[in-house]
Amino acid sequence: MITVLIVDDHPLQRLGFRMLLENNEETDVVGEAGNGTEAVRRAEQLHPDVILMDVRMPGMDGIEATRRIVAAGDRSRVLVLTTFDLDEYAHAALRAGASGFLLKDARPEELLAGIRAVAEGDAVIAPALTRRLLDRFAGQLAASSSPSGRTDPRLASLTDREHEILVAIGSGWTNREIAERLVLSESTVKTHVGKVLAKIGARDRVQAVIFAYDQGLTRPNTGG
Repeated sequence: MITVLIVDDHPLQRLGFRMLLENNEETDVVGEAGNGTEAVRRAEQLHPDVILMDVRMPGMDGIEATRRIVAAGDRSRVLVLTTFDLDEYAHAALRAGASGFLLKDARPEELLAGIRAVAEGDAVIAPALTRRLLDRFAGQLAASSSPSGRTDPRLASLTDREHEILVAIGSGWTNREIAERLVLSESTVKTHVGKVLAKIGARDRVQAVIFAYDQGLTRPNTGG
């Protein structure tokens, strides 16, 4: 059973999510919050597996709430939901530590699949969207990248194969694509991915993608 905290400033929106999740045998709604401040407090009290986080709320918004929940080391994973299809929101949410980003008009089955994926430590955002988001903000990422020639200690802990896997993750490849291109079984790739995430301290694949860009392992697309 996946425990879920619903965060949204609209009561009807929260009711809709609750009805959907309570009618699903895999999910259990453990609480609700109407703003970011309340979300941080409820996350600390309830420790849900997944937090459905709205972006635009009065007072503390969903991005700052996500940042504080992640910084506190809480086990909860955040799935950001918004009515606004803007790259800035998605980028800010991922930077804050969110494990995924979906629009509120997603189909019920897509939302449930997203919750399952996030609970299992996977990413909800499609690889193509991940690449597009990071390519768009390549300048900002480059500004925070490690200076050339300086090796991050976390990178040094990776084996050659794990380094190769990290580069592939940073390129937005799925496990299947990595398996096909590196001639490995998907189960072997999954094992390598797990080790890479643990060694670099990434919560999930999305954070691994950001880490790869930050370290200059993956370059933004420069041409059409």
